[in-house]
Amino acid sequence: MNSDSDLQIAGDILAVPHLLQPAREHPATVAEFAGLARSIAADRAQWEHLVEYDATSRWYHRLHTGPGYEVWLLSWVPGQGSGLHDHGPSSGVLTVLQGELTERTERGERSLAPGSQRVFAPGYAHEVVNDSLEPAVSLHVYYPGLTEMPMHTAASCTTEAVPV
Repeated sequence: MNSDSDLQIAGDILAVPHLLQPAREHPATVAEFAGLARSIAADRAQWEHLVEYDATSRWYHRLHTGPGYEVWLLSWVPGQGSGLHDHGPSSGVLTVLQGELTERTERGERSLAPGSQRVFAPGYAHEVVNDSLEPAVSLHVYYPGLTEMPMHTAASCTTEAVPV
């Protein structure tokens, strides 16, 4: 009977570089896009100095692009909202960076505090609103990059997001 374990026979697999998968330069899965959003959220120096607040319209800034995706930074003063919309053929990840936002769908509403994430597929209709008394900032990752944002009436909202 041989008592050698696989690890004793093969050694430390992490010490064998040719057996490791190379790190991807850009995200390719939903989990990786959500991870990208979390890493940007954690690095306030990357986005905080760019934020502006506009009382007349929502402010937005394209923060980053990659092959087939883009990352947007948005600010929301109290009372500002997106209107009920979807993102055409794009999937996305919404991450609240500071403040609080409310997401409304036909199934109800959800309060989103800093660090909250929502992942959505193409055609997912929602409205995002700053119902609080303080400004808010959010990060949005779209894949493929956002090319349209069709507006909806309340009766046309029919899907539910998947929380991350």
